[in-house]
Formats: sequence, C-alpha cells, structure tokens
Amino acid sequence: MSDSPLAEAIRSEIDAAVVSLETGARLWAQLTVAQRSQLLERVRMTVAAVADEWVDAASRAKNLDPASPLRGEEWLTGPYVTLQALSAYRRTLTSLAAGGSPLDGVSTGTAPGNRLRINAFPAVPLDHLVLSGFRGEVWLQPGVSLDDARAHAGLAQRHPRESHGIGLVLGAGNVTGIPILDALYELLAAGRVVLLKLNPTQDGLADVFTRALAPLIEPGFVRIVTGGGDVGAYLTQHPGIGHVHITGSAATFDAIVWGGDKERADPALQTPITAELGGVAPIIVMPGAWSDADLRYQAEHIATMRLHNGGHNCVAGQVVIISRDWHLREKFLEVLADAYRDAPHRTPWYPRSDEKLATARNDYPEATWSADGTRALVDLLPGEAHDLEMTEYFAPVLGVVELAGSGQEFLDAAVAHANNKLVGTLGANVLIDPATEATLGAGFERAISDLHYGGIAINTWTGVVFATPVLSWGAFPGGTLGDVGSGLGVVHNALLLDHVERSVLRGPFRPFPRSASIDSVRHGQFSVIARPPWFVTSRTADRVGEGLTKFQTDHDPLRLARTLALAMRA
Repeated sequence: MSDSPLAEAIRSEIDAAVVSLETGARLWAQLTVAQRSQLLERVRMTVAAVADEWVDAASRAKNLDPASPLRGEEWLTGPYVTLQALSAYRRTLTSLAAGGSPLDGVSTGTAPGNRLRINAFPAVPLDHLVLSGFRGEVWLQPGVSLDDARAHAGLAQRHPRESHGIGLVLGAGNVTGIPILDALYELLAAGRVVLLKLNPTQDGLADVFTRALAPLIEPGFVRIVTGGGDVGAYLTQHPGIGHVHITGSAATFDAIVWGGDKERADPALQTPITAELGGVAPIIVMPGAWSDADLRYQAEHIATMRLHNGGHNCVAGQVVIISRDWHLREKFLEVLADAYRDAPHRTPWYPRSDEKLATARNDYPEATWSADGTRALVDLLPGEAHDLEMTEYFAPVLGVVELAGSGQEFLDAAVAHANNKLVGTLGANVLIDPATEATLGAGFERAISDLHYGGIAINTWTGVVFATPVLSWGAFPGGTLGDVGSGLGVVHNALLLDHVERSVLRGPFRPFPRSASIDSVRHGQFSVIARPPWFVTSRTADRVGEGLTKFQTDHDPLRLARTLALAMRA
C-alpha cells in the first residue's frame, strides 16, 4: 500500500478492527455452546429483518428489474440460504450442548470405496415439501468409520473454550450469501472470530450485512471492511490474522499465496489458507428413452445451470457431455439450443464478463450466438484441446462434447473425460432417467464414486448443493498450494463433520405431475415439485423465494400454502 493519507486512514481502521477482534476472540471462548446457539437465533431474527433490503440491494447491483422473476435468485441465494444455514447450525449446537452428537438421529450407510455415507438431507420435515423427492448425502473420505465420524463431529464446537484467533474471509463477488456463509463456517467450524472483507461488487450491501450480523458484530465476533485489492493485500499479510479463506479465482489465490511468482522457493503467504475457487463444471447427459417432455425439461435444466445469476457462478455448468450414439442426440441438441436461446434475457453484469465473451468469439468463430450476442453455444470436437474445457469462463458460454458409447460404457467415458479433460473439481452434474439408472445398478454408484468432484448433483444442479447447508461445499480433496485446482477445504457442512470428501444430492428426473408416473414412482423418484423456483424460466421465482424466506421466521402455514401454490404455477 502507498503512504497516502487515505491509505494510512484505511490501515488504521483495519488495525483497530483487528484489535477489537482480538478481544472478541477471548470473549467467544467464554461462551458455552448453548449460548452460541442462542446467539445464532438472534442472528436469524436480524437477517430476517433486513431480508427485503438485502434482495433490493443485490438486485440493484446486478441490474435486475424490480418486477423480474429472476429476483428469486437473490432471495434463495441470499437471505434464504443464510437462514437455512443458521437453523442447521442451531440444531448442531443444540445437540452438542445436550451432550449428544450432530449425527444423532441421522442415518448412515456405505458408499463404494470403503466410504461412509451420511444421509444428511432431508434434515427436518419441511425439507420433504420444499425439496420434495431430493436426498442429500455427505461422503467421508475412504476408511473413516462411523465411530470416527461421531468422535469428530462438531469440530471446534467440541472444545468451545479453546481460542483459535482471527480468520480473514475474502468474500466472493457474485452471490451475496457466500460471504456470510463463509464467515459463519469460520466462526463455528474453526472457532475463529472473523474479519470479513467484502468484494467491491458487494460494497452496496455493507450496511445491510452489518445490520444482519449485528448480534455478532456488537460483541466483537465479526467485523466487516470494504475496499479493493490493496486492502486485501494488507489484510492477508497482517500479523493479527491467523487464517485466510477466499472464495474467488485460482489466479487471485496464486497472487495471494505466491505473490505473483510461483517459481519462488517459499510462498509469500505464511498464514494457513483455505479456498473455494470454481472450475469447469460438466453436465453428463446419460442416453435413455426420454419423452419429448423430458427433453424439454432437461434442456431448460441445462440452460439454468449455465444462465443462473447471469452465468456468473463458480459452479455454472459449462460443458455438456453427451453420447453421439444416443438415438435422441440430434433432437435433444435442437431442444437445448432453443431453451438456451429463449431463456429470459439479462445482460451479463459481472466485471470483465465482456472480455470473456470476446475471448469466446475469437476462439470459437463457429459458435451459435443468441441474446444480443451475450450467449454462446459451442460444439467441441472430441480429441482436441479446448480452452473452454480448461478455463472457467464465468460468463454465458456453453460447450457440448460428444463421446461414443451408451450405457455403462458411455458413463465411464464421460466420467473419465470430466476428471481428465476439465479443469477443477468443484461440481459435476449427471442427468439420468430412473429406468436407465436402475439398469446400471451398482455400476452407476461406482461411476459416481469415480467422479472426483466435491459436489455431485444427480438430476439436479450443483447450485442446489451449495444452497443446502447440511451438505458440504468445496473442491474434491487433493489440491495443494502449488496446484490448488478448485480449492482447499470445505465450507457449509452444518453438521460440522470432519474428513469430508464430497456431497451428493439426488433429485427427481421428472417434475410433478410427471413424477407421479409409474416409472418414476417405481424407482423412488416421486416429487411434488413442478418447475423448481431456481429455474431461470420460472415465472413465480421471485414470489416463491420471498415466501420461503419469510416462512423461515414467521412459520405462517397460510404463507407456506400460498408459496407452494405459487411454486406449482411456475
């Protein structure tokens, strides 16, 4: 940083925040787990109180029309997911305070490769309605026994009297719930008080976040600061910071850790760091006997994976992997092109997205462009190296690659392609009809275990894994400081489980009422969800998102009934 008066003032402000957090860390260590649970309930109330302002500020930052159904994205990935996380953490803390375990009452099983499967979702009765037909699992690393899992569940809350200092959270700029969720995980899983530095794209939410987290800010457990890269650089090297967590890009991670020079002998950053960094997310489309309605619905599903939040998601689907031998391949690709082109238009808003689109236009002159030149659909020739498979575009660019085979042969080839050709290990999506999944049997589960991603969505989108806080969120284990991939460690994970490898979320292949078909019911895929509210084509997403959020605090059954009725009209 420079020695200008402004820089000195910022430096003094940050130093004062660190001093207050040092006091807060000592106070945090004096609270019992029961007191922390009560504190989280106060935070739930303050989050609920600012929810409308939160969504308004986020929508303005992203240039969303006040009447747009797309505002539902801001409800669901902002205050709603935050309230969900706070409730899930409260359940965990309540169990620990009573002398129990977060795993009490949670069923478990085995997954391929000597893995323990924690059946974390549904967690409460309401989950059966809001995400009807969904099942979420946390898979622990190979060899971890149930006794080991129970012994470590609770992480820092198992020893609340131990002080772990101050953690710096460098907030993401794309989804407004991320900085808050990361701060909560740092506080509860690691036992560190938090200095939260907002991304400049979210500076307009600083006041809202300050009031939302007031019960944590007042006693010195959290501080919020704003500023650019110079502020972030000062913070990462601050002697009072004991840990850094970043949600962002691998390039930013390398700049922090290596100071722009990865050839140096030792990292420039000596402080421990965790990170969530995105990647190129695959969408594996398993060939099957799909109806015309199946083709249209899953085409909208894929369009949502790419276009949600304007395409500015770290886990946006970027490469569709499809069988060239599927008898419906040509028809599905036509329907996909239509769905991608016709999805509601919004101008890309994230900084430098225009540069990413210009790169795609230069690299793929044969791409099909739509939405006033802001969306690209690219056919990728197999066997060739493609930038689209090696670079997270963070903008509306969708590639399609075709591989040979059908059934297990195709699935194994698609998994190998995703693992070996696509950069990153954050999230992968698999679309498969129930009859085909049943035919594959154990081979399907084995293929899922071979898919080395930290979040796997089967017949849903990994964005829903992110928004389900009882599941973990983060890269598949294996990243290092020198080759970080999609990151180090996990967040969310409200059961506070140790030795997490991945989370798997399974949804229904068909929406209601087609989910009531004999085929879907026979294979356990009945659901009362019509078009999910996170689909970019949902006409009622804003009202459903608002209704679900406000039900979290007022528990008004009439509000819930009205909200579910709106969801059925999506």
